[in-house]
Amino acid sequence: MILSIIICSYNRANYISGALDSLYQQSAGLDNFEVLVIDNNSTDNTLEVYNQWRLANPNGQFTFTSEQQQGASFARNKGASMAKGDWLCFMDDDAVATNHYVENIIRHIQTKPEALGFGGRIIPKYIPTEPKWMSHYVSSLVGNFDYAPTACAFANGKYPLESNMIVQKGIYQQIGGFNTALPGVVGTLRIGGEGKELFYKIIALGHTIYYDPAICVHHVVEVKKLTSEYMYRVASGIGRGEKTRTLAISKGAYYSKIVEYIFKLGASIILGIKYALQFTPSKSWPVIQFRIDTLKGLL
Repeated sequence: MILSIIICSYNRANYISGALDSLYQQSAGLDNFEVLVIDNNSTDNTLEVYNQWRLANPNGQFTFTSEQQQGASFARNKGASMAKGDWLCFMDDDAVATNHYVENIIRHIQTKPEALGFGGRIIPKYIPTEPKWMSHYVSSLVGNFDYAPTACAFANGKYPLESNMIVQKGIYQQIGGFNTALPGVVGTLRIGGEGKELFYKIIALGHTIYYDPAICVHHVVEVKKLTSEYMYRVASGIGRGEKTRTLAISKGAYYSKIVEYIFKLGASIILGIKYALQFTPSKSWPVIQFRIDTLKGLL
């Protein structure tokens, strides 16, 4: 088998069937991949929803299991340990794959045999609509990712986002999978950057990471949940993850990251002024707040 698609789920009973539907209806056909749903201690009716969905959709290779250790890194590693495919695809439980998603992944694997890791486009699906204060610079916090208009190699330290990334199983095992010191969400605490570290390890071995916008998912974003507390949790989680990652390298790497984040805060202030001058003041403060919150997490 070429491909194993791993979906880690935590209290997304309202959306998991949409993610599964999008995979069940793939143009590639169900014989070309398997899907592993890893429930990470959900307290809602995720299991019931899955069982009802599976009863109505009995074909293909779909497996549901659980991981008791809280955190996306633990759940993803559990899925990888069960996977039968030569390639591992990680997709979110509130993402919807486009119809040719699997077909385009397999095409990329076959046409770029040297590639050991790649990712694709993520389009936010705002419910009900995109908030007025949202900008390109803040939308990455809700999964917006559109690196380039055509397929290419990532450059300048860029990498795929966790909700749409594909890794060759052999290299995944070689680098030890996801670092569980960067677990993602644990309760109300977020320590992110697990995908970044994974790809940086692959790059450090001399490999190139690729991007293909045809490998595309839509990511559900409930606007009612985009509170200041939620945005702080996500942004500060980026900073906490970078603190963990860089301190594992050296104190020098950590101090360099602090300098980088201070510089980015200064740039965000300039950008915020620019938005105000362009008569879109609602976008000004969120850009600045994003960088303040990431710096807080880093410190």
